[in-house]
Amino acid sequence: MSFDLSVWALADGATPEDVRTAVQRCRAGHHPERQPDPRVVGFHQAITAAYPDRPGVADTPWAVAPLHTAGDHIELNLHPTCADQVLLDIERLAGEHRLMLFDAQDGSVYPPPDHVGG
Repeated sequence: MSFDLSVWALADGATPEDVRTAVQRCRAGHHPERQPDPRVVGFHQAITAAYPDRPGVADTPWAVAPLHTAGDHIELNLHPTCADQVLLDIERLAGEHRLMLFDAQDGSVYPPPDHVGG
């Protein structure tokens, strides 16, 4: 069993419900044809620089590698025993790249820090 998160590059003003709708479309296999969002590309480069997602890499936090990437999101399937620092880094990098973070375990959506309360 893995601990699953995803980060989403949606339009400014997107709501948690918009994220949940996008997650449902992804799970149904519907991915919009589009160029990768620069925010997603930047996040992917940063997280995989810290935690490579190549198959066969020892001591990786990823339960599934390589990470599932699409133009507007990245799925992060983590080993349930991964270090807390990995989760903190994901949260920090999602905020730095202005991505919304979706927690698949309970459906929670966390907006980037600069959008909290706004």
